Amino acid sequence: MRKGSKARQQNTKILSFVPTGEYYFHKGMKAYQRRELMKSKKYLHRALQLEPLEPMIACQLSIVYTEIGEYKQSNELLHTIVDDLDPHMIECHYFLANNYAHLGLFKEAYKHVSTYLEKEEFGEFSEDAEDLLELLELDSDDPLEAVYEQDELIVKQEKARELLESGNFQRAVDLLQTIIQEYPEFWSAYNNLALAYFYLGEVQKATDTLEEVLEKNPGNLHALCNTAVFYFYQKRNDELDELVKGLEKVRPMLQEHRYKLGATFALIGQYEKSFTWLKALQKQGFEGDNSFNYWLSHAAHHTGHTQTAQQAWNRVLKETPEKEGMEPWSSEDHHPDGFENHTPSILKKLKSEYIEERLFGLFLISVSQNPKEILTHADFRDIEEFSLMEKLYLAEILEANARKEFKGSNEIKLIHETAKILYQQHHPIGAVDSGLFLTWFATGYRGLKEGETFQNTKALAAATEFVWSRLRSAKKTKKEISALYQISTSTLNKYIGIIETYLP
Repeated sequence: MRKGSKARQQNTKILSFVPTGEYYFHKGMKAYQRRELMKSKKYLHRALQLEPLEPMIACQLSIVYTEIGEYKQSNELLHTIVDDLDPHMIECHYFLANNYAHLGLFKEAYKHVSTYLEKEEFGEFSEDAEDLLELLELDSDDPLEAVYEQDELIVKQEKARELLESGNFQRAVDLLQTIIQEYPEFWSAYNNLALAYFYLGEVQKATDTLEEVLEKNPGNLHALCNTAVFYFYQKRNDELDELVKGLEKVRPMLQEHRYKLGATFALIGQYEKSFTWLKALQKQGFEGDNSFNYWLSHAAHHTGHTQTAQQAWNRVLKETPEKEGMEPWSSEDHHPDGFENHTPSILKKLKSEYIEERLFGLFLISVSQNPKEILTHADFRDIEEFSLMEKLYLAEILEANARKEFKGSNEIKLIHETAKILYQQHHPIGAVDSGLFLTWFATGYRGLKEGETFQNTKALAAATEFVWSRLRSAKKTKKEISALYQISTSTLNKYIGIIETYLP
């Protein structure tokens, strides 16, 4: 250190700099003007975290989401603005209309563009809105009823798909049953219902559902492919081999059906057959949804087409960056972790519209190897958006991690302790096991709301597993469950009644 530096150091005043929402907003706008959209998204997201009630920040972030094709995220922000933050930002209705049009939800697009023109007849986007309205009304005397009557079906189908992907199988079953009642010849709903039943362990119901499809719609390729998947997981190899021989002879005309065949062959480990179908589709310019690249990457990897596998996986990550670390080649050297050590999955659950998923997400933080990474992540949900129960639960988790003890709500503590007991028996947590935890958090939440004073955590865990196993048609007796959790059968019976009282 040079002479005199100590004196200068003593006289120096260090000014701390705490970035504000406005600071990040301006950085986000500069990045947007340079067309650095991912940087803009990052800065604007941080700005909104710091100033969650500022509609201008939310609106600009929604525009960036739209430009990078994340229409759903954009719509969530826009609805927050018009419903809560600033209903007078009428331009948000025009942005919503554009997004819904891109998503193919034309009835919603029509509704919002009409709202915009009604309130801003000579607004900034009025000419563009008129053009969009004209396009939506093209060749239709009654656009709301004649052209867009399937919008509601599309929305429900997408919701059912999200429930399946998140492991909320029972809710998926309930929604799909409703769709089938309203649209009795919508075979896609039957096939998804069969998958939901299968994931719940209700194999007979899954089989009966597929048989119903094949009886009413003979040769339904999706039903045949799903049957092959069921045979594969049940290790019914002779029946699977026979069905595969039949599927090998199928030469579908529709690209969607060719993709289904290719994805099914990949899922059951028939990678050569899968690669033949999927690579041919790619050469024809078929894009499909993001799962197309997922299965193409797997098929290519297992057949030695390394470059194709890497290129396909890069496209997967572009659409779903949370899948980083889940490459088909990464699982060969180690056993894949469960949800508890996959940060993107936890962050997604924390933003779910279902309280049991959010509570499950908080629990996953408590058993994760990377709690600091999750809590400090840019996409971690703003604390102010949590309900009181979620805030209390998060406080309990943080206290538990810091002091290995709990203070605060005894009921919250018992809910968490019960989940920890379940975790001792079921870890790492995969897609199927997540249903067990969702069952407990849904039950615990309802019980807490209705004033239930939970007591015996072992008995609660045991009863939850028994009820969950019964829903899945798993062959677990009360005697086995009682022994596993070291309680008496009479105690188990008592607590099964409590769990059943508060089942969703």
